[in-house]
Amino acid sequence: MGKLLLVGCGKMGGAMLEGWLARGLAASDVIVAEPVEAIRPKKPGLRVVASSAELGETPEIVVLAVKPQSMDAVLPDLKRFAGKGAVFLSIAAGKTLRYFSGHLGAEAKLVRSMPNTPAAVRQGITVATAVSAVSAAEKKRCHELLEAVGQVLWVDEEALLDPVTALSGSGPAYVFLLVEAMAAAGAKLGLAPDMAMQLARATVSGSGELLRQSSESASQLRVNVTSPGGTTAAALQVLMAADGLQPVFDRALAAASQRSKELAG
Repeated sequence: MGKLLLVGCGKMGGAMLEGWLARGLAASDVIVAEPVEAIRPKKPGLRVVASSAELGETPEIVVLAVKPQSMDAVLPDLKRFAGKGAVFLSIAAGKTLRYFSGHLGAEAKLVRSMPNTPAAVRQGITVATAVSAVSAAEKKRCHELLEAVGQVLWVDEEALLDPVTALSGSGPAYVFLLVEAMAAAGAKLGLAPDMAMQLARATVSGSGELLRQSSESASQLRVNVTSPGGTTAAALQVLMAADGLQPVFDRALAAASQRSKELAG
């Protein structure tokens, strides 16, 4: 393959770089453009520059990992690569294919993706979509790059990235809130707050790992824990009531999806 240019090496960009190198990508095949000296990676064989303007060669793939609010500043110099056939893979939330086309040209090869923060520990999930100019081989290469930090799914309709953002993009915050709520409820029943938080964290993280490893559905795993007439059944009677958890999540995800649409313009 040709050179891979990573623009931005913050938490997500850095996690992707670590994942690529762990999966065997040679450091010499990667160029990192990162203006902040403190977070520039230091790897043997890895070329790191402050700006893409320092590059003379054209990369095969440009991974855009800068914050959405910084995107306007980095795209003007990168436009020269679009005209030479480079594929642009964005992980920036809220930046649409139309946005990138407006900055890089109508013929630019664009892939837009929505990862989530568990990518930092290579347990993320990313949903991507591409313009028709991106070939099957180029999509495969982008898939491999995204897969270095977790699972990857593709959709044909870019509009689906709004509910994707609502579910998986914002989803880790919902899980962290669940931990907070469980711990607070345990403390109200008399547990020391520190113990309640430890119990909640271990329960949620352990259950997530069980779910990841199990071939059974989430609903079946729930049933497996629930003895008829037992304590879990008593709690689920509240959580699964008509005014319980599901309508709250319906409203929450609808709000997040709508906001995603608004931010994308």
